[in-house]
Amino acid sequence: MKKLFISQPMKDKTNDEIERARERAIREATEYLGEPVEIIDSFFKDAPHDAKPLWFIAESIRLMADADLIYFAKGWKDARGCMIERECAVQYGVPILEPDY
Repeated sequence: MKKLFISQPMKDKTNDEIERARERAIREATEYLGEPVEIIDSFFKDAPHDAKPLWFIAESIRLMADADLIYFAKGWKDARGCMIERECAVQYGVPILEPDY
Protein backbone atom coordinates (compact mmCIF):
# COMPACT_ATOMS: atom_id res chain seq x y z
CA MET A 1 0.00 0.00 0.00
CA LYS A 2 1.38 3.39 -1.03
CA LYS A 3 1.66 6.24 1.48
CA LEU A 4 -0.09 9.41 0.34
CA PHE A 5 0.76 12.93 1.47
CA ILE A 6 -1.86 15.56 0.65
CA SER A 7 -0.70 19.12 0.04
CA GLN A 8 -3.61 21.51 0.21
CA PRO A 9 -4.34 25.12 1.06
CA MET A 10 -5.73 25.42 4.60
CA LYS A 11 -5.61 29.14 5.35
CA ASP A 12 -9.10 30.58 5.84
CA LYS A 13 -10.70 27.14 5.30
CA THR A 14 -13.06 25.42 7.71
CA ASN A 15 -12.24 21.96 9.00
CA ASP A 16 -15.13 20.67 6.92
CA GLU A 17 -13.74 22.23 3.72
CA ILE A 18 -10.32 20.76 4.46
CA GLU A 19 -11.77 17.30 5.14
CA ARG A 20 -13.82 17.34 1.91
CA ALA A 21 -10.73 18.23 -0.14
CA ARG A 22 -8.82 15.41 1.57
CA GLU A 23 -11.58 12.92 0.79
CA ARG A 24 -11.40 13.92 -2.88
CA ALA A 25 -7.61 13.52 -2.84
CA ILE A 26 -7.87 10.05 -1.33
CA ARG A 27 -10.50 9.01 -3.87
CA GLU A 28 -8.48 10.32 -6.84
CA ALA A 29 -5.19 8.85 -5.62
CA THR A 30 -6.85 5.47 -5.08
CA GLU A 31 -8.27 5.56 -8.61
CA TYR A 32 -4.91 6.68 -10.05
CA LEU A 33 -2.96 3.92 -8.31
CA GLY A 34 -5.64 1.25 -8.61
CA GLU A 35 -5.22 0.35 -4.96
CA PRO A 36 -6.03 1.78 -1.54
CA VAL A 37 -3.64 4.31 -0.01
CA GLU A 38 -2.36 4.90 3.48
CA ILE A 39 -2.83 8.54 4.44
CA ILE A 40 -0.05 10.51 6.04
CA ASP A 41 -1.98 12.80 8.35
CA SER A 42 -0.77 16.34 7.76
CA PHE A 43 -3.91 18.07 9.02
CA PHE A 44 -2.61 19.36 12.35
CA LYS A 45 -5.81 19.70 14.36
CA ASP A 46 -3.86 19.66 17.64
CA ALA A 47 -1.16 22.14 16.65
CA PRO A 48 0.11 24.45 19.37
CA HIS A 49 -2.18 27.47 19.57
CA ASP A 50 0.77 29.80 19.00
CA ALA A 51 2.32 27.78 16.15
CA LYS A 52 3.80 29.96 13.43
CA PRO A 53 3.60 29.16 9.70
CA LEU A 54 7.17 27.80 9.70
CA TRP A 55 6.18 25.26 12.36
CA PHE A 56 3.50 23.89 10.03
CA ILE A 57 5.78 23.68 6.98
CA ALA A 58 8.55 22.05 9.04
CA GLU A 59 6.14 19.39 10.28
CA SER A 60 4.79 18.86 6.77
CA ILE A 61 8.22 18.39 5.24
CA ARG A 62 9.12 15.92 8.00
CA LEU A 63 6.01 13.89 7.16
CA MET A 64 6.65 14.10 3.41
CA ALA A 65 9.83 12.08 3.93
CA ASP A 66 7.69 8.93 4.20
CA ALA A 67 5.46 9.64 1.19
CA ASP A 68 5.33 7.45 -1.91
CA LEU A 69 3.09 9.97 -3.67
CA ILE A 70 2.09 13.58 -3.07
CA TYR A 71 -1.31 14.87 -4.14
CA PHE A 72 -1.56 18.62 -4.79
CA ALA A 73 -5.12 19.80 -4.19
CA LYS A 74 -6.88 22.60 -6.00
CA GLY A 75 -5.46 26.00 -5.09
CA TRP A 76 -1.98 24.78 -4.21
CA LYS A 77 -0.37 27.36 -6.51
CA ASP A 78 -1.78 30.14 -4.32
CA ALA A 79 -0.51 28.75 -1.01
CA ARG A 80 3.13 29.34 -0.13
CA GLY A 81 3.32 26.21 2.06
CA CYS A 82 2.08 24.07 -0.84
CA MET A 83 4.58 25.71 -3.19
CA ILE A 84 7.39 24.87 -0.77
CA GLU A 85 6.13 21.28 -0.48
CA ARG A 86 6.00 21.07 -4.27
CA GLU A 87 9.58 22.26 -4.61
CA CYS A 88 10.70 19.68 -2.04
CA ALA A 89 8.87 16.92 -3.92
CA VAL A 90 10.46 17.95 -7.21
CA GLN A 91 13.97 18.32 -5.78
CA TYR A 92 13.82 14.96 -3.99
CA GLY A 93 12.02 13.03 -6.71
CA VAL A 94 8.81 12.20 -4.87
CA PRO A 95 6.08 11.36 -7.43
CA ILE A 96 3.40 14.03 -7.79
CA LEU A 97 -0.30 13.66 -8.54
CA GLU A 98 -1.91 16.90 -9.64
CA PRO A 99 -5.37 16.43 -11.10
CA ASP A 100 -6.50 18.68 -13.92
CA TYR A 101 -9.12 20.95 -12.38
